[in-house]
Amino acid sequence: MEASGEQTASDVWTRVKRRLRAELGEDIFASWFGRLELDTVMEGCAYLTVPTRFLKSWIESHYADRVLSVYRSETKDVERVVIGVRNTIGREASAQRRPGEAPRPNTPAPMPMTVQANEPKTPSLTLPQEERTENSDLGGAPLDPRLTFESFIIGRSNALAHAAADRVAHAANGQVIYNPLYLHAGVGLGKTHLLHAIGHQMRGQGRRVIYLTADRFMYGFVASLKAQTSLAFKERLRGIDLLIIDDVQFIQGKQIQQEFGHTLNALIDAGRQIVIAADRPPADLENLDERVRSRLAGGLVVEVTALDEALRTSILSTRIEALKTIHSTFEVGPNVIAYVARSITANGRDLEGAVNRLLAHATLTGSAITLETAETAIRDLVRNREPKRVKIEDIQKLVASRYNVSRSDILSERRTAAVVRPRQIAMYLSKVLTLRSLPEIGRRFGGRDHTTVLHAVRKIEKALGEDHALSDEVELLKRMLQE
Repeated sequence: MEASGEQTASDVWTRVKRRLRAELGEDIFASWFGRLELDTVMEGCAYLTVPTRFLKSWIESHYADRVLSVYRSETKDVERVVIGVRNTIGREASAQRRPGEAPRPNTPAPMPMTVQANEPKTPSLTLPQEERTENSDLGGAPLDPRLTFESFIIGRSNALAHAAADRVAHAANGQVIYNPLYLHAGVGLGKTHLLHAIGHQMRGQGRRVIYLTADRFMYGFVASLKAQTSLAFKERLRGIDLLIIDDVQFIQGKQIQQEFGHTLNALIDAGRQIVIAADRPPADLENLDERVRSRLAGGLVVEVTALDEALRTSILSTRIEALKTIHSTFEVGPNVIAYVARSITANGRDLEGAVNRLLAHATLTGSAITLETAETAIRDLVRNREPKRVKIEDIQKLVASRYNVSRSDILSERRTAAVVRPRQIAMYLSKVLTLRSLPEIGRRFGGRDHTTVLHAVRKIEKALGEDHALSDEVELLKRMLQE
């Protein structure tokens, strides 16, 4: 039976690739999908792999919805797709290398959660050789050497999060506090910086640290199940001093969530520190099991809010001063810094992009940075910051309030007219105001199928062209959500 299941999954994947080639053309398919492979299908999720992080990022950014749509058209057993980076080069090199032979130059460092040559069936969480320490043979994704407490700029929006992270990282005698420490914030506000800073500090104390993104945790667990070594995987993961999980909102799958919950419980009960980051508070992680959400909320939950103007100014000034040590002629006046700080309010990554644009202008043209040149250099960043990021949860709450129903009614199976129309409007707004795919929207609306969402969107679109009162009402809801 198992072999037959694998054969069926392989056949489906062959048809998916054939459809992608036909729809996208041979050139695009060969460039981006030629090395995309199916690893396994489990709990409604297809785990795909590519050989490089670049391919993973590109496909996720440009073609993830297309791949899922084609997959769904071939089989209803797949509800989502996860793309990971495989280590075929590293495994092949290890298998062919003689005992004691050094790795070949330029061989990519092994990804975490790989099958090692001397332990053929045991998934291992490994660090690149240069990042291992005497006290730790475990590791996940490498820590960025730039992201330390020393390089973190403190302001009103992140002072509490920084203080909590610093307290955890410098706890004396292995003391565990705020367990788990849970940081949540939007993109580019510094939560990942604090995770790396904690990891650096505790690893420097000789502590065993592992930093994982949610997709690495999921992929490692799936690999261990496939290799029938999940017990060894669990034991290795729980034999550490500090577990850091980033982007926990992406952990999916009932069995994976159960294991994640068991890992949290085991580490906390054993007195090991856990630090978690996400883009929303635990209560809003509707995809996660309720017991896991409760466990996450049981520690210290801290939000990193939007960067205020004073903090944005400090970030810009610090970054510019650092670049002046390399480019001595790079000068940016205080009036320009103030303009950029006022104009770019979204996140720290946009500020970094603004500084890079100013530097490019100064070094490529050889002219001074003025307000006029700064306006031209950062125009795209200023334009891109205008739309507010709207969350599906906010849409559901606003629509429920507007139509005098509860949010639980919208998520329920109730089919009365008083509930169906608000539910359809909320689904429509989720499609037009967020970047979420139809399957993801369906999951956020009580686990509905993507075809249900598509039906709701089309029905509201048709009604908007016929009912001016409804059109005005929906436009008002859009403005309220985007303000």
